[in-house]
Amino acid sequence: KSKIKPYAIIEPHMRTSGRKEKFMSKMIDAATLKEMIRDGGELALLDVREDGQFGMGHLLRAVPLPYSQLELHLAARVPRQSTRTVLVDDGDGIAERAAGRMAAVGYDDASILAGGVPAWATAGHEIFQGVNVPSKAFGEVVEHAAHTPAIDPDELAAMQRDGINLVILDGRTPAEFNRMSIPGGISVPNAELVYRIHDIAPDPETTIVVNCAGRTRSIIGAQALINAGVPNRVVALRGGTMGWRLSGHELKHGENESYPAASPEGAAKAEAYADGVRAHFGVGTVDRSTLAAWRAEEDRTTYLLDVRSEGEYRAGHMPGSAFAPGGQLVQSTDQWCATWGARIVLLDDAPGARAVMTAHWLVQMGWDACVLDGGIGADGTETGMPARVNLGFEALDFPTLSPAAAEAAIAAGEIAVVDTDMSEGYVKDRMPGALWGNRARARELLDALGSPARILLYSMHESRARLMARELSDLTDIPIAILEGGREAWLAEGRALEATPPGALADEARIDFLFWVHDRHLGNDQAARDYLAWEESLPAQIEADGDAGYNVIGRAAPV
Repeated sequence: KSKIKPYAIIEPHMRTSGRKEKFMSKMIDAATLKEMIRDGGELALLDVREDGQFGMGHLLRAVPLPYSQLELHLAARVPRQSTRTVLVDDGDGIAERAAGRMAAVGYDDASILAGGVPAWATAGHEIFQGVNVPSKAFGEVVEHAAHTPAIDPDELAAMQRDGINLVILDGRTPAEFNRMSIPGGISVPNAELVYRIHDIAPDPETTIVVNCAGRTRSIIGAQALINAGVPNRVVALRGGTMGWRLSGHELKHGENESYPAASPEGAAKAEAYADGVRAHFGVGTVDRSTLAAWRAEEDRTTYLLDVRSEGEYRAGHMPGSAFAPGGQLVQSTDQWCATWGARIVLLDDAPGARAVMTAHWLVQMGWDACVLDGGIGADGTETGMPARVNLGFEALDFPTLSPAAAEAAIAAGEIAVVDTDMSEGYVKDRMPGALWGNRARARELLDALGSPARILLYSMHESRARLMARELSDLTDIPIAILEGGREAWLAEGRALEATPPGALADEARIDFLFWVHDRHLGNDQAARDYLAWEESLPAQIEADGDAGYNVIGRAAPV
């Protein structure tokens, strides 16, 4: 007899009534959602499909929040529980399941787009491929509107050979720079550019070349320096590291060259440039008393984001603020802010050049963004990285097995093992005999498992495994256990993993992985060309969609 149950109606504890009542999803059609996007109110439009599915086609304003990770990131992305929310899937019932889980942890205003992404397309609306599309499309629109100057890789290589006075500044994160970089480059994440440039290139005759992996941060970084009025010639490297490699040039790997500390003179110049940008681009400030009032409001969302480096954030930040380095925030705003129409307050040390330059882009993207007046100062009282808020985990009380007990049970054939982490890790190695399972495909996992006496779930720690355990417990009576301490504890005790056999997980089953974005960094030239062409195609789609809300402002006068 099958031990698999039919999907039951989730019966969360509803905050409004104090008793259990059946959760009923509110369905809306594409026309209603279009009106909601355009009415100016706060809206969290959450795509609860997995990352691979999202990347292959989604709504412009949709923010990815996969069902497999929902309770792990919901509190940070949508901090106000009464936020008007719409969930999107493929019309396959995942959104209903996500709405039930959200209601169970206090989110009481979630509607569902009937028919999901296919219905949106059928209604004649634009479908976007890729990730971080609002930010990447914005970079392309900036280039078109501002005519951001750029040079080809061959031209840069010739300039290097000829000994031209230049600096190459990589606007990505230090980790990305370390992975691959242009020879002679320096890691200067985009938000640091205006703050550090006076010490890096004090000679106005020095040509400044800004690069990233592709196009967006090259454009945004170069245009930031131009907008600030830097007197140097500033250009973006066309195609970034991908363009460099496609042109036949070698990349460097393992480099760590970074920007110098800001000198007093450099900081003073940065402050002057930031003041000019603040005035020209309408970047507002907020004082502490007003910020406190904003954070206490129950009907408006305020994100508090610290744009400094990770080291500075760890050394002391304002309680309640999130680490959001400015260059990455502009590149991928949807990784921090899922509520459109919310306020964003940016935090920095005085003189605040990083916050101002970040805010001037967010304002042009359509966000209500401002900078904390006077910098963080003495309010940087919290150190380290804050613990993540995992919603509803107090209810996820499942038995655990120590690594030693799990290893014995596996050896005796008494337990079926399931890896609940990302499939990218599973296809490399796994615990002995493990299958891979995704919460959105829990029923398919049970079909593959058959009828084992017991199921052991593991993830790197325990979080994803506990979410999967909750899902499976609604579907089966098979006893479920969690690997105590997760994969991390298994490895720490010196226990072996095995190579995952080729074909153990079919590509089509990896709904959490977007192949065409990933492959561009693995020497796949065609994937790199396709990716660059995709970025360049975004402005036409943005115009057709009509809801981006960008307002690109011309550059400021030189300081």
